[in-house]
Amino acid sequence: MENRIKELRKQQNVTQEDLANAVGVTRQTIISLENGKYNASLQLAFKIAKYFNTDIESIFVFEED
Repeated sequence: MENRIKELRKQQNVTQEDLANAVGVTRQTIISLENGKYNASLQLAFKIAKYFNTDIESIFVFEED
């Protein structure tokens, strides 16, 4: 699943550490999300969307196989 976390983070001058602390995960989790090596849980997806004041669909791109 692709996402726009890195793009949104850079637009708003937010560090990986800042985002991680705000949503209750480690910086490594944010790195893995940005690199597409980890899919966010629904709960984490909601937290990230809320942090960026947007909806989940604006951040996470679901592609069916």
